Amino acid sequence: VQLQASGGGLVQAGGSLSLSCVVSGRTLRPYVMGWFRQAPGKEREFVAARNRSGVLKWYADSVTGRFTISRDNAKNTVDLQMNSLKPEDTAVYYCAAGSEMISRRASDYEYWGQGTQVTVSS
Repeated sequence: VQLQASGGGLVQAGGSLSLSCVVSGRTLRPYVMGWFRQAPGKEREFVAARNRSGVLKWYADSVTGRFTISRDNAKNTVDLQMNSLKPEDTAVYYCAAGSEMISRRASDYEYWGQGTQVTVSS
């Protein structure tokens, strides 16, 4: 399973960005999909996740109400719509796929994309 994230960039505070993750190698359907981020000097942290059926959606408290995770099992894509961006959202964003239950723990995800940089200026 290969994951390719894209859509990062530079945006002013209050702006929006949409990240996309394309899964190849096999169908997305069996996997829980998540987004994580890592800022310089900090540990990787959970951002959002969606279970296999797409019914369950979990978000970090810091992004609730601003970010939306969506998945399209037919297109093998997972997107992260980010609105009302803040400078503290600046990080490298990673998409990940896991075989177990929906989780906020990075260790529960077996497959990772290469990351895409998001920079929010104040």
